[in-house]
Amino acid sequence: MSTEPTTSPPARGTAQRGERIADWADGRLGIYTLARANMRKIFPDHWSFMLGEICLYSFLILILTGVYLTLFFHPSMTEVEYHGSYVPLQGQMMSEAYASTLDISFDVRGGLLVRQLHHWAALIFIAGMIVHMMRVFFTGAFRKPREVNWVFGVLLLFLGMMTGFTGYSLPDDLLSGTGMHFMEGAILSVPVVGTYLSFFLFGGEYPGHDVIPRFYSIHVLLLPGIMLGLVVAHLILVFFHKHTQFAGPGRTNKNVVGMPLMPVYMAKAGGFFFLVFGVLAVIAGVTQINPIWAFGPYRADQVAAGSQPDWYMGFAEGLLRIMPGWEIDFWGHSLALGVFIPLAGFAVVLAVIAVYPFIESWVTGDKREHHILDRPRNVPTRTAFGVAWLTAYIVAMIAGGNDIIATRLHLSINAITWFSRIAFFAAPVIAFFVTKRICLGLQRQDRDKVLHGRETGIIKRLPHGEFIEVHAPLSQEELHTLTAHEQYRPVELTPAVDDNGVERKVTRSQRLRARLSRSYYGADGQVAKPTAEEHRAISSGHEHH
Repeated sequence: MSTEPTTSPPARGTAQRGERIADWADGRLGIYTLARANMRKIFPDHWSFMLGEICLYSFLILILTGVYLTLFFHPSMTEVEYHGSYVPLQGQMMSEAYASTLDISFDVRGGLLVRQLHHWAALIFIAGMIVHMMRVFFTGAFRKPREVNWVFGVLLLFLGMMTGFTGYSLPDDLLSGTGMHFMEGAILSVPVVGTYLSFFLFGGEYPGHDVIPRFYSIHVLLLPGIMLGLVVAHLILVFFHKHTQFAGPGRTNKNVVGMPLMPVYMAKAGGFFFLVFGVLAVIAGVTQINPIWAFGPYRADQVAAGSQPDWYMGFAEGLLRIMPGWEIDFWGHSLALGVFIPLAGFAVVLAVIAVYPFIESWVTGDKREHHILDRPRNVPTRTAFGVAWLTAYIVAMIAGGNDIIATRLHLSINAITWFSRIAFFAAPVIAFFVTKRICLGLQRQDRDKVLHGRETGIIKRLPHGEFIEVHAPLSQEELHTLTAHEQYRPVELTPAVDDNGVERKVTRSQRLRARLSRSYYGADGQVAKPTAEEHRAISSGHEHH
């Protein structure tokens, strides 16, 4: 009889130790209860929801690559003589920040790839946020109870742009220095306190000796910390609220049709993360961006010819180029309104975008929760506003590159500037009305499709000689999708006199609300969707072929 010990007792002991550890953790952290409540949470399956995931994954890549770059970057403006691998700049005097960036690019293994991956991830992050927010805006996903999440998104977009700008300035090359000079002028244009703000930021006269260390702290600590907190809050609210979904059979404001978080959605999300990471790595490996060695170190008395900021800041420069030079003296102060007005206008527009959910809720008077998304065509006024805003944004970006456009296309820079000045005001108005008419036309097309069915392209001749096209009836799923949207009635002003003959006082806000409500949901704002009675009358009669 063998006396060798069996393996069962140690296995049971290991399992018991694992159970004790799990029980200990669950008793203090509530992991099991939390997982049981949330791991089976349902997420709808639609390609547009991946836009938010692209933003999240790009942000994670930014953090990972940023940590790597901080190991080799020296945020100092102390002048040193360069003796690195890049021969054309050897012996040149430059800041430690610029020299360390050159070392990362040429002497650190994989440094240039990580630098470019970091830069490309920043561009994709902001682009993804803009496209994601447009999806949320056009589909009405910002409505109750997600107004706060929309505000978080606007703050994340603004902070992302500021974080990108501070990171873009850290290498201390001639191109980024030109961008800092631009920012200094913008800060100085702030009435009364502009000079104090500039002195505080630069630590003295521009450019000072503290701007790179201060930007470094802002870029790697302050702004990313705030953004990380907002991202976590955003995800918590996404979990807390039911996920939005597009209209379809079985989908209501009280349920979510889709896949569970574990294991299906997590598996797809994990694969998509590596897909985003791989695409960004390929772009960073084959497409050069921000070659600082080609610009040289920054000098306050020089400006890089044809310098352009990253695309997401192009609109800011465009606003300044659109605005005529306008400077006045007021109470002994020189006000550079040609700089201050465009930047103040941008702040106002950003604030309006942030509070838009509350404005629309006030106009409609709708305080209900919404978990079913709108088709953009079914809310023409909102869709037209979004397209008008994008049109103004694009015109401002074109104006920001008027010098490059003029030299490349051999055009007059003055002609491009004046075109931009006119188009900045005219193009959004034109885009608004064109978009609204297109949406109304699509609504009429949907109405005809519901009532008469889908065109088949088959022509049939009737006994009396008339030629008609045979229409195929829509499925119940298609009929539900085309008719599931709600149609609001415009708010009407109360009668000027009540039943007792007493005059009612109508305030300006009430008049404004009624006017806006008519523009949103009046006869020119929506096409009445077909009723079930109309559909039955036509489908059962001789008019349906």
